[in-house]
Amino acid sequence: MAVASSGGARKVSAAGGSAATVLDKRLAGGDGGRGAVAPSIESTVESVIFDFRFLALLAIAGSLAGSLLCFLSGCVYIKEAYHVYWTSCVRGVHTGQMVLRLVEAIDVYLAGTVMLIFGMGLYGLFISNDAPEEPSSDRALKRSSLFGMFTLKERPRWMRISSLDELKTKLGHVIVMILLVKMFERSKMVHIATGMDLLGYALCIFFSSASLYILHSLHRPEYE
Repeated sequence: MAVASSGGARKVSAAGGSAATVLDKRLAGGDGGRGAVAPSIESTVESVIFDFRFLALLAIAGSLAGSLLCFLSGCVYIKEAYHVYWTSCVRGVHTGQMVLRLVEAIDVYLAGTVMLIFGMGLYGLFISNDAPEEPSSDRALKRSSLFGMFTLKERPRWMRISSLDELKTKLGHVIVMILLVKMFERSKMVHIATGMDLLGYALCIFFSSASLYILHSLHRPEYE
């Protein structure tokens, strides 16, 4: 009787163990299925989010198109400056309008440079991979030329943009230069009648020089 009871107990325990094993397998299979679906959904969401970086192509295209427009507009100002110069030579009267046209051309060229740097910076940050360490393996350098001329051995320093802060710094320098050119353009129209006018004009020159010095001091560590 003791032997029979012990045998029955062994059968019951074996049956219980097999049932527990089957239940564990079912639970493991269910968790494994959900575990396999969750990473798939997560990767899909991440892929969609990262694909939104291609929206920067709209800003890149607009910036490059605006840069082309600025450069063409600057050429128009240069043409007008030549026209004013030859007209003044024929009449024998020089009014200084030629210089104003040239200053306006510089202003527009700087604005085009800002848009060019902005567009290329966005492309380097959001679309393109980082510039390779070896210039010989840079695909952009191999294909960038003007009918086989003016090839680059390495990327210029102003094209090496690794963060938005660096991009904003480069744009800020050019914008300050635009403001200085604007001030020079307005200074040609200022009529100095009193000592206060002369003092204000001198202060403008001083602050302009100080801003250029500060910009040079802040930008110096990047090149040295």
